[in-house]
This record gives sequence, structure tokens and C-alpha cells, in this order.
Amino acid sequence: MTDALPPRGCPAAEPAEDGYFRKGCNPLAETGRSKLQNQRAALNQQILRAVRMRAGAENLLRATTNNKVREQVLLELSFVNSDLQILKEELEGLNISVEVYQNTEETFSIPLVPLGLKETKEVDFTVPLKDFILEHYSEDSFEYEDEIADLMDLRQACRTPSRDEAGIEMLISYFLQLGYVENRFFPPTRHMGVLFTWYDSFTGVPVCQQNLLLEKASILFNIGALYTQIGTRCNRQTQAGLENAVDAFQRAAGVLSYLKETFTHTPSYDMSPAMLNVLVKMMLAQAQECVFEQSGLPGIRNEFFTLMKMTQEVAKVGEVYMLVNTAMNQEPVKENIPYSWSKLAQIKSDHYKALAHYFVATILCDHELQSGDDEDQQEKALSQLYDYMPEGLMVLTVLKDKVQRKQLGKAHLRKAIVYHEEALRVCGLCKKLRNIDVLQEVLTAAHKRSLLKYAQQETEDDFLSLIQAPDILPKTEHKIETIAPQFSKVKVKDFFHRLGPLTVFSAKQRWTAPRTIHIHHEAGELGFSLKGGSPVQIYCLDPVCSAASMGLKEGDYIVSVGGVDCKWLGVNEVVEKFKSMGEQPIEIEVISCQDTAASMHSKSATYSVGMQKTYSLICLAMEEDKIDQTKKAPLKLPFLSWGTKNRQKAASTLCLPSAVAGSLQNKKKLSPFTLLNTESSLY
Repeated sequence: MTDALPPRGCPAAEPAEDGYFRKGCNPLAETGRSKLQNQRAALNQQILRAVRMRAGAENLLRATTNNKVREQVLLELSFVNSDLQILKEELEGLNISVEVYQNTEETFSIPLVPLGLKETKEVDFTVPLKDFILEHYSEDSFEYEDEIADLMDLRQACRTPSRDEAGIEMLISYFLQLGYVENRFFPPTRHMGVLFTWYDSFTGVPVCQQNLLLEKASILFNIGALYTQIGTRCNRQTQAGLENAVDAFQRAAGVLSYLKETFTHTPSYDMSPAMLNVLVKMMLAQAQECVFEQSGLPGIRNEFFTLMKMTQEVAKVGEVYMLVNTAMNQEPVKENIPYSWSKLAQIKSDHYKALAHYFVATILCDHELQSGDDEDQQEKALSQLYDYMPEGLMVLTVLKDKVQRKQLGKAHLRKAIVYHEEALRVCGLCKKLRNIDVLQEVLTAAHKRSLLKYAQQETEDDFLSLIQAPDILPKTEHKIETIAPQFSKVKVKDFFHRLGPLTVFSAKQRWTAPRTIHIHHEAGELGFSLKGGSPVQIYCLDPVCSAASMGLKEGDYIVSVGGVDCKWLGVNEVVEKFKSMGEQPIEIEVISCQDTAASMHSKSATYSVGMQKTYSLICLAMEEDKIDQTKKAPLKLPFLSWGTKNRQKAASTLCLPSAVAGSLQNKKKLSPFTLLNTESSLY
């Protein structure tokens, strides 16, 4: 079910006849990106084994009172924690392997950072869905084997999407398909027995839950990650390539923002609100960086107003990267974000601030006010560049006085050199960044250019000049904002549409097994009317007619007429089928909806102002033992958030498959979303 992956990326997958994509990329193809994903999967397995060993050692440490055993266990724990730290650093190395994702054309630009795709284990839907179809829908489950196989094929293909719009469309189609699957097969009152396992993109620690929302959130994360890979792949030496890169990073930020606002209690660190907030800022910063590169792509003319515009544009890039670096160094993100990402954000902030001061120095040193220049416009432009002027200096005086222009220009050059040297110093301290050749080349070239510019100025009065270059106000003509995901543009067809309209035939509804009713014409009348859309309902039933005597009830749904399925037929079509039977007896199958109020718990969802309904699944769970039996009060159901801490677990144990099985043996009826400890320390 896979295509080979050519060296420069994946070809667009061909859409199948039924409107979804069946094929992904071959994970075994020898490409840089597939090798990285294979290494990531191998590291995830090693981290899983180490985490299990640590959990076992911690349990033994709590259980034993023998001092000698405790010493041995503590020694083993130190070794395991060391191994975990080494594995974490290896995973960080994969996250900073940015060269693999860049465009293959020769470029002299600072690399952009993509997100790696979350890895998952295979899931077999066959037995749970077939059992549910037989039990809940009372249909032959073997007739739906093809639909189940299509669903599993689509999920398998989504593990290796192509790095283009076809890959994005495939992931979105699976995400939308999961909405149908959730409504048809996942009732709010019980589990389906399908275990979803996804690995954290940054820590490699697995999250295992019987919750379809974990699957949906992880697919959303991968959609955002794929957009970042598309953005980094764009050719930044062309205008069209930069426009595509800006669009891709804005869409990545939009998907990640949608994930943060919709799935508010995800049990994985890479999808926590704090981490997603940082990732959104980083993607918008990279989009802003591409906007600046667009402005300078034709070449920056050494002209007063052009340099003024470029100064504030590049200052804006430096500012957004400074905010990204600040966010990356805040708890709890600091412990899990790759160290090299934080340092790269700091380097970019210093580098682009240095460029801003270099442009101002060029304005002041190379452009003296001439008689034909617009003095008022230059004064206004320069005054808007600063929040304040250095003490003793006036904007108009600086423009007219050659000595003051040169002194302020040299002050900007000194500040630019300081920023360049700091960027080079930080780059040299980070082993991962030190090995990125193009980054070193860009920083070194910019530093040498500022040094050369400073050497061209007179230096006799350096010791007498006490002017400090003021900070430059950032400003951009291209405001960068997130682009919300447009799921409606991807048209998907419900794989299981043969089960009937979703408004009636869903996992939330309960009804009787189909009953066969033989209808006989009585003076040309059937004894009832039809109403509704599809499926049609029995209306105005005559209680003394033959159909009523055979068990037909008011409000029954007709699901077949003469052995032909009619769940999707309207009133007119069903009436036509009745007429086509003539005077012969009509055999119909009907179902009766059961009262679900007593058997199903209500389900609450979190809402935000102006936002769609969230899927944080703040579910209501049954806890009868907490209710005071002496009070005549109705049953109140407490709210349990997805990922609430299970206090019976150790602080560092995770919800692995074995832990899930054990936790279900508790006497309390716990929500499935309490099975994962989201507050556990990973390393």
C-alpha cells in the first residue's frame, strides 16, 4: 500500500475513487527524512524500555526495607536516569537535524526549524468495530470488512505522509474520518477496547489511551508538523518560494493554535498548551523571517528610505525571536524543548538586531543631507526609528552635523559588532549548532562586514565618544498572523455511511433489533402515514390496523422495504416503493428508538468565547460512593479532566499498556482519562 520515496521528496499520492488517499510514502526508502523518522522510532522504543525499567526500580525501592537492596536499586536508578538523559540528547539531535529538511538548492540563509512527525504504533480496528456493528447496529459485520480495511489502510498511510499538499490532504481526510468513526463507534459510556499509542515528539515517551481524542489530537499535531516541513523545503532564493514558506508557517501556526484551543487537556508534553504556545510563536517568527528575506531578495539598495524600511523590518524579526527565546526558557517548556532550538532563537535574535544597527550605521555614515534632499521627510523617518535620542542630540542636528552623524553611526556599528560576537559565542557553545556549516558562514560573514564598515571610519576620536546607540523600534508592513485550518475544503465520504444517517444511527443512540412487519392493504390504505427525512418514521398509526397488530409502533423507523435497504431514502422514495408493490403484501423492517436518558451519562464540553466546541473531554464519571446516601439529592457527577493525575501511581511512572490493565481493577469507577499521569517527571 505504499509508494517508493524518490530522493527529493514524495510524489503526490493519487486520490482513490472514493475520495480519500490510500497511499503514503515508503518508510523504508533511503532518504534523509525517512532515515530520521526510522531513527526516531528506534529511539522511542529504547526510551520506552528505559522508562519501564525506571518504573520497576522505583516500585522496588518503595517496597523494600533492606538497606543493601535499596543501595543497589538506587545505583541502578542512577544508571537508568543517565541512559534516559543520553537518549533524550540523541532525540534532540534528531530535532535539530534541520539540513535534511531544507531546500536542496545552494543557499546562504540561516536554516529554519521544522517539527518532526509524531510516531505511533499500528492499530487493529477489525475485531472491536465488527463486534460493535453486530451488537449495536444488529447488522452482519462481515459485510463491513472492506470499510474497516479502508480505515486501517488510511491510518497506515498517515504514518508516512508525503511532504506536499497531497500529504496534508491525506492527514486532514483521516482527521475528518475520525469524526465519523467517533460518532458511530465510540459511545460515551464505555470503551471500545482500541488502544492508541503515540510517542512524544520531544521526549520520546509513549502515551497510551483508549481515547480516540488522543488519535485526533496527534493527527492535528502531525498536520502542523508537515506544514513546517513544507515551509523549510521551499526555495528561499525565489519570490514564489518565500511566499510559499510564509504561507506554510502561518498555516502550521494556525493548526497548532487550533490544537491548543480545542484539545485543552492533552496528556502529552509536546501537545500541552504551554508547549503549543511556544511552537506557534516559533512558526510565526520563521514566517516573519521569510518576510524580511522577501524584502531583501531583489537586493537592498543603498538609499536612505530603503535602508530605513529594512532597518525596522529586520528589527521586527529580532524582536519576535527574542520573544520566542524568552518563552522557550520558561517553565515547564524549558525542560522539554530542545536546547539547541532555544539557542538558535537567541542567535537569530542577536543576528537580526545586529543587522538593524548595521543598516542604521550605513544610513548615518554614507548618506549626508544634500541640498536637494527632503529634509522634513528624512527628519520624520529618523525620529520614528528611535524611542528616544541620546542625550544632547537632536534629530535634525544629527542630519545636518557631519560629526554627530558619524559618532552616532559608529555607536550603532559598535552595538552591531557586540550582537554579532554574542551570536557567534552562543553558536560556538552549542555542539549541535556548531556543526551547521551554513549557520557559521552567515554569522561570520555578517560579523566581518560590520568590522570592515567600522574600520573604514575615522577612529581617532573613539575614546572621546561616549554616545550609546539607542534601541531601534521594530515595525513591519506585513503583519504575520495564523491561518486557521480549512477542513471544509477537503471532502470526505463516511466509510460506514451504509449504516445509515449519522443523526439516527450513532453510538449515542440505542434502539431495538430490526423487526419484520408484514403489511396488508386494507381498502387501499396501509393504516399509517410517513414523516421525516431519512430514515422515515411511522406517523399517525391506526391502532386497529393489521400493521399495528403485528407490532408496528408510532415513531418506528423503516430501515428496509421488501428486503431493500432504505435508511437513506426519504418519504417520497419510500412511498414509491410501496406503490411499486401493488396489492401484494409488503414486508418492511423497522426499529424503535429506546430512551437513552437513563442509560447514558450527559457529556460536557468546554467552550471558549468565539471558539468551537472543544474536545478536552471534561467528562462526567460515575462515583456513587462519594454521594451522601442520607440526602435525597439527585446523582451528581464530578468533572474529570483528560489526563488527571492518578495519585496511586508513582511520580514518574507512565500509562503503559500494563498500567492501563492494572488501573481498571480499582474499585472506583474511574474515567478513562484519569489513567495517564500528565504531571509525572519524564527525565
